[in-house]
Amino acid sequence: MKVIGLREYGGPEVLRPFELPDPHPGAQEVLVRVHAAGVNPVDAMLRSGQLQQMYRGKTPPFVPGMEVAGTIEEVGSGVDPRWGLVAGADVVGFVSSQGSHGGYSEYLALPARSVVLTPTSASATAAAGFLNNALTARNVLDAFRLPPGATLLVTGAAGSVGGYLVELGVAEGLHVVTVAAEDDADLLRSLGAQTLVPRGPDIAERVLKELGGPVDAVADAALLHERIAPAVRDGGQIGILRFWDGDPGRGITVRHLNVRERDEDRDAIVRLRDQAEDGTVTLRPALPFDADDAAAAHTRLAQGALRERIVLAFDHNR
Repeated sequence: MKVIGLREYGGPEVLRPFELPDPHPGAQEVLVRVHAAGVNPVDAMLRSGQLQQMYRGKTPPFVPGMEVAGTIEEVGSGVDPRWGLVAGADVVGFVSSQGSHGGYSEYLALPARSVVLTPTSASATAAAGFLNNALTARNVLDAFRLPPGATLLVTGAAGSVGGYLVELGVAEGLHVVTVAAEDDADLLRSLGAQTLVPRGPDIAERVLKELGGPVDAVADAALLHERIAPAVRDGGQIGILRFWDGDPGRGITVRHLNVRERDEDRDAIVRLRDQAEDGTVTLRPALPFDADDAAAAHTRLAQGALRERIVLAFDHNR
């Protein structure tokens, strides 16, 4: 099978096709023919070498990709038949990528617990950019365990993770405050955000002024870290999605969160799929690139200001 990966770390140009042996599913796995794979910042972190500690001792090529959409080709003997994961079913899957096992692949053997039926009427390219970001948002909110009525501040709220934080937070009765570009105000209101604060300098001070006081928790999708910490109340919480070793003091709990911890949390994955089905959360429009153009896809990712989800298409008919 073809994969898109890298033998050495570097810029987008290091991504290229490789041939690897076809995978075969174990008893608790399903074999997925990948039609499209989501492209995320973590993929660029792998490519550039920021995650090389995780990959030390593994044999290249290293294959990025933590979410896919495709069709089941084969089902392991131990998979629960009640889950509907049968040959020919369209599915989305979370990929705990490591070594040569990653989403940028024509075929993947995945734990059945990481795979769920595709939301009805969603194309593979639209569905491929959903699960990793939605599960990341779910992981943050589950760690916070905020009661209804609590105030949640979401930075980078117009991005994919931020958007799902807004929608899921609103669905749980939180007062959601967002930080994003002024041009994204209409998008954020459509997601349900109650208070909008334009991004820019002195952001914590402007949040405090807008609200008349601090928030209970910050989901820091924009990686503002120490710049946003003053907006959190004493004893509040900050959810960190990427490296930060700061200590804001004042009894604030800093939660370092990694979505890989939820890779086989079937209940959470099924719930997110159902929420996409009923409209609680929305799939972002896809910006597809041919799988062989992965370097161009990563170049576009680095340019930022994306409101679509970049995906690599292995099968343009889906």
